[in-house]
Formats: sequence, C-alpha cells, structure tokens
Amino acid sequence: MKNVPDTSNATLIRWLTYLMFMMFAMTSDSVGEIIKEVKREFDVSNTEASLMHSLFMIGIAFSGLFLGFLADRFGRKKTIILGLALFALSCYLFLVGNSFEFILGLITLSGLAVGVFKTAALALIGDISRSTKEHTGTMNGAEAFFGVGAIIGPLIVAWMVREGVDWKLLYVLAGGLCTLLILMAWKADYPAHAPVNKNHKPVNFMSSLKLLKNPYAMGFSIGAFLYVAAESAIYVWMPSYLVCDAVSVSESFACYTTGPEKMLAMYAVSVFFSLRAVGRFVGIWMMQRYNWALVLMLFSLAITLCFIGGLIGGKDVALYLFPLTGVFMSVIYPTFNSKGICCFAKSEHGTVAGVILFFTAAGAAAGPFIMGIVSDAYGGDAKYGFIVATGFACVLFIGLLLNYIFNPTEAHLASVEKTEYGG
Repeated sequence: MKNVPDTSNATLIRWLTYLMFMMFAMTSDSVGEIIKEVKREFDVSNTEASLMHSLFMIGIAFSGLFLGFLADRFGRKKTIILGLALFALSCYLFLVGNSFEFILGLITLSGLAVGVFKTAALALIGDISRSTKEHTGTMNGAEAFFGVGAIIGPLIVAWMVREGVDWKLLYVLAGGLCTLLILMAWKADYPAHAPVNKNHKPVNFMSSLKLLKNPYAMGFSIGAFLYVAAESAIYVWMPSYLVCDAVSVSESFACYTTGPEKMLAMYAVSVFFSLRAVGRFVGIWMMQRYNWALVLMLFSLAITLCFIGGLIGGKDVALYLFPLTGVFMSVIYPTFNSKGICCFAKSEHGTVAGVILFFTAAGAAAGPFIMGIVSDAYGGDAKYGFIVATGFACVLFIGLLLNYIFNPTEAHLASVEKTEYGG
C-alpha cells in the first residue's frame, strides 16, 4: 500500500482541509449580499457590481488551469501555505481599499489564491486516503464544510449591515482565520510527496494543457461545468424568479399569501445552502455504501424534475422545488471532483484538480451570465433564464445516465485502486 500518514495525523490534516474550504466559502458565497452594499457604496451598475463574482471566478479558473501543477511540482504543504498567504494578504488589504477598482483587484487576487491552495488541498486528500471510496467520502466532507461557510458568511454580512459595521471586515475576519490555518499547516506533518510523476517528466503548466486531451479529465470536467452552471442558477437567479410582479421592493413577496410562504421566499437561498450542506454530510455516509454512478444519475434526474416542475407550476411551486434541489445537488460536485482526480496517479492529483477547477469556475461564471442574457432578451423575466438552466440539468442527467449504463471508468478506477491505494 502507498504510504499514508498515521490515523491521528491524517485526521488533523483532514480537518485542516475542511476548515480551509469553510473559510473561503465565507467570502465567496457572500457575494450576493456584498454586491448590494457595493452598489450603494460606490454607485455602480449591476453589470459593474457583478464583476465581484465574475473576476473572482476568472481568478480561480486561471489559477486552476495554469497553476494547478504547483502542488505536484513543489509539494502540497508549500503550495497550500503559498495560496493561504496570498489569500490572507488580499483579505487584509481590504482595510486600505477605498476605490471600486482596487477592490476588484483584491477580488481577482483572492480568486488566484483560492485556485492555488484549493488544488493543493484536493491533491492532499488523495495522499491521506486509503481507497477511492474514502477519497470520495472525504471530498464530500470538504464540500460539506464549504456549505457551512456558505451559510455563515451571508449571515455575518447581513448582521454587519444591520449593525452598521463595514462589510469589508468580513474579509479581515477571513484573513485572520487564514493566518491561523497557515500556522496550523506549517506545524502539521504532511505525507511525503514525490515532486515528479512516475515517468520522471517535469511538471509544469503544459501538464495541465495536456490533460485537456484526456477523456477521464475532460469527462468529469464537463460534468462539473454543467452541474455548476445549473447550481449557480439557484443562488444567483432564484431570488429574481421568486419575486412578485408589479410590486414595490418592500412588497417583493406580497403575492405569497401565508406567512410561512413569505418567509421561505425571503430565505430561499439560505434554505438551499442549508439543505446542500446537510446533504453533503449525509453524502459522506452514502458514498461508502452505494454505487456512486447510480446515486448521481438518480439525483440529477431529481434536479431536472425540480427545475421542470418549478417552471411549469410557476412561482408557487418553484418556491418549494427550487430550494429542494440542494438535497440532490449535495453529492454531485464533490463526487465528480473525487472520481475525476482518482482516475490519475497521486503525483498528478494537483494538476488534474486544477483542470476540473477551471471548468468549475467557468461554469459558475458562464451559467448565470448566459441566463442573464436570455432573460434580458425576453423582457427581463428570470423564467427564461431558468429554461436555460433546465437545459444544463437535462444534459447533465443524460450524461450521468450514460455513465451509469456503460460505466466507462469502472475498470480504470479499479486499476488505480490497486496501484495507488493498495487495492
């Protein structure tokens, strides 16, 4: 069996990884709340304010594709500390930022930093896993803590706004947590890492580009793109779809006749994130016991049916079905990430994680943007954007159905299990 750290040390490293995911989710998934404050503070348009999301994702995408190799070449520990240091720097600089352009620069830098430490953290999961199933369970755990951060961050921003506290202090708080994680990572005993692959070929950004021709890397990457494009429809455009027509801002949810319906409409995104987080914790248990291809196929079908039902039934039905997708979306992305990475030798995990991360960020940036264009073309009605999102979900389901029927990765994953995890 390949060397893995002792159980206690592996547990410490696993928790460090979980906390890293939670820390950066506090800022990345608070962008909706932050954009509202940015528009007010800097008097910018919706398009300009949306750069807070787009540039962050572009930074992650660029970093994933062109810097993902760092974890394979220089080791996980050094790369994680480098990425965390850059992220902490970008967070602390919010203290001196006093222009919209400067803040956009910091957002881009933080995206680059996330791409660096996240690819190294994803590669590290392979180093501490004793099987591909354990790898998938740990990946679900990391994404579950990401989901927790996605709940905590917006709540902190909402509290800050209500109490008159500057929203930039959220980034300072994240920077403080990041500094603590740097110290913990520096002290932790990481597994030994060979900085070259088994063929002793140099690892550089060309290694990432070559993976674009690999069917396993591209298959899971395209799946990640489709999934994230559909998922981002919920937290970016669901609030616009659920608001009532022809009412003032203060009466945005007046068309819902009961108190619980109004509350659900107001907090639909939070409900979605909560269900997604809970689902990922359950996914840790589920993926150890059931056929991952079957679970993903059934869950993608459920997502598609929720989207179709929400469109046909209108706002009253979408109010329940759209947030419910969080349950079914919970295990899809971490499983894509895990199985895609597990198709390769551990010495290449950072590089392939970067490629998948590139397509993830591209889906998060392109999906909502395409939906916005289509909605604007039909008078600004978010319903037409969700038709696009339903298309993404349908294609995803078809792909996962074919994956379940033909199971093209079964033999390859079994081979990697023997060579990299000791069978």
